[in-house]
Amino acid sequence: MNKAALYQFLAKIPDPKADAPPKLQEKVDVVLGIAAWAGTAAGVAGVLITGTMMAISLKRGESSEHMSRLGMVLGGCILVASAGPLIEFVF
Repeated sequence: MNKAALYQFLAKIPDPKADAPPKLQEKVDVVLGIAAWAGTAAGVAGVLITGTMMAISLKRGESSEHMSRLGMVLGGCILVASAGPLIEFVF
């Protein structure tokens, strides 16, 4: 394929507007806000539950892999917190 044919092909590709309709954008913002709130609440609950399990295991004298569980919970919290800025950076 020569350059002229490639340029003609690329010129025919539509370039839609990046802006969503206002009513749709409001609804999507509400859904994303609820999802962000739920992710934050799940992260806080995960840290609290893991901390409680660590305290109970320590009192009983049991050893468990709570640090790896805590690492997974904190990794999820970081992912939830950085999702918006990361996607905004990419797009």
